[in-house]
Amino acid sequence: MKKSIRRGALAAMLLAGAIATGAAGAAAVLPGHTADTAIVGMQAAEAAVLKKGSTGGEVKEVQRRLKEWGYYTGEVDGIFGSGTRAAVVAFQKKNGLAADGVVGAATYKALGMNDSYNLLAGQGTTGNFTSSDMYLLARTIYAEGRGEPYVGQVAIGAVVLNRVDNPAFPNTISGVVYQRHAFTAVSDGQITLTPDDTAMRAAQDAVNGWDPTGGAIYYYNPAVATSSWIFGRQTIAVIGKHVFAI
Repeated sequence: MKKSIRRGALAAMLLAGAIATGAAGAAAVLPGHTADTAIVGMQAAEAAVLKKGSTGGEVKEVQRRLKEWGYYTGEVDGIFGSGTRAAVVAFQKKNGLAADGVVGAATYKALGMNDSYNLLAGQGTTGNFTSSDMYLLARTIYAEGRGEPYVGQVAIGAVVLNRVDNPAFPNTISGVVYQRHAFTAVSDGQITLTPDDTAMRAAQDAVNGWDPTGGAIYYYNPAVATSSWIFGRQTIAVIGKHVFAI
């Protein structure tokens, strides 16, 4: 029987309650949840609204869309400055939204980024995974695979989920991601980067069951990998720069 982290809506509600009632800004940790899980939940809630001073992949995606549609003329750099705020205000006015320069739920929807908002805001669950699980999965995909083709990003998400269901690995997304030496992005700190809309969609597709690897539990870039052990694993797919193996 496959192991499962599937907690459903009740877990999402409990986690949200724990975050809301944490003393002095610290998240309460529920029985059966790690401190990492609670922290991820807080980060997801905080990331739901973009405003002046925000940075990261979501800001970059907003800038990209606004530039494509003629509202923004600055650099697509992931930094929400005065120029980005002015572009958001112009977009909001054009679309009959409150022109406050803040990218919240209504503006996300108007930008065609509603799925990202739902995941970032922690609204409900996706399948049997909580929004915190999904956000961490998207962060992992972005940190490990940005620049890879879309199918390659979905493949990274699939590897994480395949490990969750494999008895040789931890049975939660956070357990798999934060397992010691498991992912370079955790070791070098890139796991803290804010995922973009592409990584969000890739996480969704992976959870929906798309596994381009055919069941891989490992992947590596042969151009930079240094472990002789990983080269000995059985290759089952090559996608982009990554070799996927069992």
